[in-house]
Amino acid sequence: MIIAVDGPVAAGKGTLARSLARELRLAYLDTGSIYRAVGAKILEAGQDPGDPVAARSVAEFLVPGDLERPDLRRESVGLAASTVAVNTQVRAALLEFQRDFAKNPPDLSDGPAAGAVLDGRDIGTVVCPDADLKFFVTATPEARAERRHKELIERGDESIYARVLQDLKDRDARDSQRVTAPLKPAEDAVYLDTSTVEAGKVLETALDVIRSRGL
Repeated sequence: MIIAVDGPVAAGKGTLARSLARELRLAYLDTGSIYRAVGAKILEAGQDPGDPVAARSVAEFLVPGDLERPDLRRESVGLAASTVAVNTQVRAALLEFQRDFAKNPPDLSDGPAAGAVLDGRDIGTVVCPDADLKFFVTATPEARAERRHKELIERGDESIYARVLQDLKDRDARDSQRVTAPLKPAEDAVYLDTSTVEAGKVLETALDVIRSRGL
């Protein structure tokens, strides 16, 4: 089984994907962490995320261990990731990594996985267009910004809600308007609006959809 979970930042797609992985014994890949790892390594080297040569070089030599970096959730890394993600050569370098994970998911700690769930922005449209099920998780910009702001504060980072909201809107614009693999729902995706819905209810709804399709 392959499940694709797409949507904008802070909509709750990661929370849903991880929960589905736990409930259905699926291997989980946060594809955003791949781009975040590229962004983090570029920033660490003092290079410009908008430099196509630097971004491609990092992407081509990315290793699984890079996805475990402790700084991947920093706001600066997220902005760098959004910048490198518009680079067509970066996306090409990382595409096969994602597809191989979906088709050959790694074993879980207690045995083989029943499949894979990947979350990102183009899983259902580009990475795994033949996924068994596709979800598009969304929420209002204000709700997403509030969640992101709270997350940053709880983590001990400085955060101003208005700035978080504007950064989020800017990132949405970049992700939606890029030429290669723009953020958009697959035609057969199931919409889940999490603006006013708790994570547990979102999971319950997704599981109901999965069961209704006999998966």
